[in-house]
Amino acid sequence: MMALEYDENIVVIDAGLMFPEEEMLGVDLVLPDVTYLAERKEKVLGFLLTHGHEDHVGALPYILPKVNAPIYGSRLTLGFIKNKLREHKLVEQADLREVKAGDVVELGPFKTEFIHVAHSIPDTTALAIETPVGMVVHSGDFKMDQTPVDMRPTDMARLSHFGDHGVMLLMSDSTNAERDGFTPSERTIGEAFQELFGQCPGRIIISTFASNIYRIQQALNTAARYKRKVAVIGRSMVNNLTIAQELGYIQMPGDIMIKVQDINKEPDEKLVILSSGSQGEPLSALTRIAAQEHPQVKLKSGDTVILSATPIPGNEELVSRTINNCYKHGARVFYSARNRVHASGHASREELKLMLNL
Repeated sequence: MMALEYDENIVVIDAGLMFPEEEMLGVDLVLPDVTYLAERKEKVLGFLLTHGHEDHVGALPYILPKVNAPIYGSRLTLGFIKNKLREHKLVEQADLREVKAGDVVELGPFKTEFIHVAHSIPDTTALAIETPVGMVVHSGDFKMDQTPVDMRPTDMARLSHFGDHGVMLLMSDSTNAERDGFTPSERTIGEAFQELFGQCPGRIIISTFASNIYRIQQALNTAARYKRKVAVIGRSMVNNLTIAQELGYIQMPGDIMIKVQDINKEPDEKLVILSSGSQGEPLSALTRIAAQEHPQVKLKSGDTVILSATPIPGNEELVSRTINNCYKHGARVFYSARNRVHASGHASREELKLMLNL
């Protein structure tokens, strides 16, 4: 979360939450301190959102009762937010304003252009904010993926345009600043799925972040290619898949979806289960499956679990426990530390250099 203030005007960039560290017992979520904004709420002109991940929009339901300003975001971003606000009974109070890459929003002295960038979720944007004292570019989360799943790479031409005209301040994604080279393309995960599906004689259980729409699309495409049916387990996975499909960001490759209640009607070699819980959350679907506590899915010999995510710092032990439980009950497990089943959505060192040179 970032606030820009000039004179008597404030704009806020993103409004994310964090998950607690392991030692933060009894804490479910870590929220930003918005005391400064709440004391000046009449000066807040709007929230400018880069994309729909929890660490960028998840705090909005907790902030809006204190600071209710217009929310600007892309179609998918607002779709996810609207679902969250509905759960908190706040959707009627929210002023949601849809934008797309290329749109310009003027709020007081701030003139903001939304710029398309590639990330692990569709409709991700960087922000070029013209202020009275100079141009500010906020990259948001990005990578320089040249073969993205939606064939829309980061708009380097537009970023270069602002670089040519002078940027006073660049606030850049630095998640992978210590990782050499370039981040692998998201498309490589589809290739890995293709390879693994050909090796799996039984059921395939894939767990990833519920908001990773590109990863989910590739899993669906591969399942259809191997003539497997797909069941979805986990509230967040079901909700996000439904929203993305309704808004046109997920394309169903034929009649492949089945209800979770019907999974035992399908032969093991014809079934894929998409599950939430890639971070080993105690009550998540995959954690319960791994512990043999899920009402519909019991692990057995011949099952393959693909953990298509890396642990968030602090979740390593939870994820390791989930992996160990899967092994204990006879499943084969493929995960990012050993296999090519995850690609970061963040730029590595060479891509960050490229951004700086633009």
